Amino acid sequence: MHYLSLLVFGLLFLHYGTASSSASISSPTRSPSVAPVSRFDLPASDSGLPGSGPIRRYPWFQKLWTERRTAWAGQVERDQKAVVFLGDSITQGWGAALVTSFPELKVANRGISGDTTRGVLIRLQEDVLSLHPTAVVLLIGTNDLEENGAPWTIATNVRLILAALHDHNPALPVIVCAVMPSSPTKKRPAFLIRRINQLILEATIDQPQVTVLDTWKLFADAQNDAPLAEFPDLLHPNAAGYVKFAAALRPLFTTLGLSERAPDTFRPEPGFVSLFNGHDLTGWGTRPTTEKEIATTIRMQAADLAAPLWPIVTQTANYDGLTQSPDARWLAQAGRIVATTPPGGRRIQQLWTTREFPQNFILKLEFRATPNADGGVYLRGPQLQARDYLIAGPYLKLAHFRPLDWNELTITVTDGVAHCTCNGEVLEAGLKLPATGPIGLEGDRGQIEYRRIRIRELP
Repeated sequence: MHYLSLLVFGLLFLHYGTASSSASISSPTRSPSVAPVSRFDLPASDSGLPGSGPIRRYPWFQKLWTERRTAWAGQVERDQKAVVFLGDSITQGWGAALVTSFPELKVANRGISGDTTRGVLIRLQEDVLSLHPTAVVLLIGTNDLEENGAPWTIATNVRLILAALHDHNPALPVIVCAVMPSSPTKKRPAFLIRRINQLILEATIDQPQVTVLDTWKLFADAQNDAPLAEFPDLLHPNAAGYVKFAAALRPLFTTLGLSERAPDTFRPEPGFVSLFNGHDLTGWGTRPTTEKEIATTIRMQAADLAAPLWPIVTQTANYDGLTQSPDARWLAQAGRIVATTPPGGRRIQQLWTTREFPQNFILKLEFRATPNADGGVYLRGPQLQARDYLIAGPYLKLAHFRPLDWNELTITVTDGVAHCTCNGEVLEAGLKLPATGPIGLEGDRGQIEYRRIRIRELP
């Protein structure tokens, strides 16, 4: 399916991309191009430029383009090895607050208000690659829509940007932020933004160094438009919006080893024993998929072709001493077990304790989920969902859930029935369980982190 998707993606681009792009470029509302006088000016002609689609040539944009790029040329040495934020006005608008949002990181802002995906391609070498970045955070594409750029053209340019970053450094981590919601009144209707974001997921499915962050779901309101409380002009975040944006990025920086690197000093309460030693996956592994689980996934796929495939595991595996699973989906890192963001959007993966728990017990753990992330905790087999609840459900009305932050699950199992709470609020009052079985964790969509996993076995 992966190669077929890419083939279809390519054919769509060849069939539609050029026509849509040329129509945008020749728009009668555009101002005449100004011949460039330095390498920091916008090229006077599209001829020979990378990518396809719209390039803005309004006088205000050309002036801003030259001013910002000229200023950055004098900062190349200062900004070496920075985490580079690359994009348009949403990135530029972060301004000085970008530094205070991530005090533990060395950051460089390379956003130009009004820029498009093709504009980023043109300036990528001097503005980004010359810095030899530690990581890149890319948010781009919304202005292409205003200039009538087609979704497949936008996604193709994003793919070219990622290819150039990969060619520069195959191990360079890149966080691609989904195009944020806006409004039809801004020539950015939800259905086109969602199409772009889906194509970006498909175009990055073979890019293990790329993490896609769902900044669409992070902000979209009930009508799938930008919320006025965080986007007063329906296009740009306000201070509250940037606070939420930063909170969504921090767990990914942690997983990349760029922040929160100190070991967790938490110690279990008296009577509790840790199920995770904080530094490797000892005591955890995989177990064979049951016939019931296989039957369940067949039913799910029949009902919904977009449903994620269940992992078919044929034999038990023990991860004692390993800091990550063989496929790198599970990481043990600084006191956390991390289910990393899967390429392509969704992929169920499970991790199980190597011992079973037939006794009554109290299980406590904390989890943190990126926007719209989906995971879970298995209790001898049955699953308790661990998600970004207020977006992904199923517990949409929790008063004490902390989005994009750590939340505590407390699960009390008595005589085959589990009572489950999150930050003290009841999730499930009577979840029936088998007589025995292991404890499991799941990663499906987005990134889920688990920590402080401890158990107290009861008489």
